[in-house]
Amino acid sequence: MKLSTKGRYGLRAMINLALHKDEGPTAVYLVAEEEGISDRYLEQIMTSLKRAGLIKSVRGPQGGYVLTRDPGEITVGQIIRALEGPIAPVDCVSEEYPEECDRADHCVTRLLWAKVRDSIAGVLDSYSLQDLVEEAKQTDSNCSQSAE
Repeated sequence: MKLSTKGRYGLRAMINLALHKDEGPTAVYLVAEEEGISDRYLEQIMTSLKRAGLIKSVRGPQGGYVLTRDPGEITVGQIIRALEGPIAPVDCVSEEYPEECDRADHCVTRLLWAKVRDSIAGVLDSYSLQDLVEEAKQTDSNCSQSAE
């Protein structure tokens, strides 16, 4: 399973919003600039995150995007699913819509793929956005200390 740029960039954008959550709405062009992502592409990603109820847009001169919940209440798994769809290494073990397979009753690899799916989902669901914010702050402080 390989994540697309949509999933990777979307996660970075969500971390950015969480880092700046106390500053009010963040304009998409600022997130795009800080994260090195095209404004247009990021806007498409934000639309998916908004549709999933993870962010909301605020209109007006000081408008932008804000998280709909505390970063500790949003898991990485929720973000990835909103952008990439159900987690599954193969279609027959999709979280939401497992594809019917004629071999399901006697497929020796299906159990393996289900375990892979569960492992990936377990890791993604075990991290909150707040966990990554704390990691980002720690990384930034380590970079600052090593530069001194």
